[in-house]
Amino acid sequence: MKIAQIAPPMESVPPRLYGGTERIVSYLTEELVAQGHDVTLFASGDSITRAKLVASCPQALRLNPAVRDPIPYYMMMLSKVRRAAAEFDILHFHIDQFHFPLFEEIAARTITTIHGRQDLPDLQNLYTGFPNMQLVSISEAQRRPLTGGAPFAATVYHGLPRDLLAPSLIPRGGYLAFLGRISPEKRVDRAIAIARAVGVPIKIAAKIDRVDEEYFRAEIEPLLDQPGVDYIGEIDDRKKSRFLSDARALLFPINWPEPFGLVMIEAMACGTPVLAFEAGAVREIIDEGVTGHIVRSVEEGVCKIGAVMALDRGRVRRRFEERFTATRMANDYVKVYQALIGAEARPQPGWEPAEAASVAEPVAAVH
Repeated sequence: MKIAQIAPPMESVPPRLYGGTERIVSYLTEELVAQGHDVTLFASGDSITRAKLVASCPQALRLNPAVRDPIPYYMMMLSKVRRAAAEFDILHFHIDQFHFPLFEEIAARTITTIHGRQDLPDLQNLYTGFPNMQLVSISEAQRRPLTGGAPFAATVYHGLPRDLLAPSLIPRGGYLAFLGRISPEKRVDRAIAIARAVGVPIKIAAKIDRVDEEYFRAEIEPLLDQPGVDYIGEIDDRKKSRFLSDARALLFPINWPEPFGLVMIEAMACGTPVLAFEAGAVREIIDEGVTGHIVRSVEEGVCKIGAVMALDRGRVRRRFEERFTATRMANDYVKVYQALIGAEARPQPGWEPAEAASVAEPVAAVH
């Protein structure tokens, strides 16, 4: 199958540091190539891939101080995708909804994975206006705010390469871990409160976006001076494996409708159990009492963290292998691709079809 993967140019694929969407695009692209598909990746020029790379810009926009407005680079990338669209059986977009007007006439050969929150009030109108643009959600919870409906073809959970992160059955660090962003919705203050209450050190590996710098200085920075609190900043994938494997547990104390929560399965891949707050997709990802526990308050978290740290780390890792590998994710997406091709395998006006691919029965949801 000839597949185009279209990634946000904000980060490289895979990202050097933080970047959940670009990381998933990388895992999916490399697994599809390994399975024998002909894949072209539209991404920043500093991306690394075994697929054919079409550079949308020389380097990731977030790391380029000369870039002030990312929109022109998205437009130039979409122009390249449109000119090459006839070469592909499927065009798989990961850039929110920027492409809808340009590709509506070949909607039958496009799929869009929605990576962000869907509780924003104007999105329902957008999906109503583009009813043929097929969507993939990354959890069932992500869809719930769209009470008026949206053209979802499937739900596909994220996955990681099986051997990307090394599991550890004995955590050598003796600390609790927080990994992600420092922002109001991620609530690192809750993580610090839980760790301090139970007397276990906490290490915080997190980035700070510009929009959250004031919040960090006012709300979080004063908490970092307390005993047992270690802020180590943003880390790369090489350091992430050791950071998570050595942790006794991961704290995921969110208070927003998290569409998935990639860090939870990264911890599970390391054998590290998770204490997560009830929100968004958490109940779809965490198997209660197997890979972690789910709580609704700091006080409940303090009571449950001992049980989380006592969970069988080998069982945590096995559940990751059962549910959240990149191979499973790629297989699920291939089913979606085949279902779309099988349903709409006919030329579209003004476009030349790519070589026919295999056909499968349409799917309503894939997990």
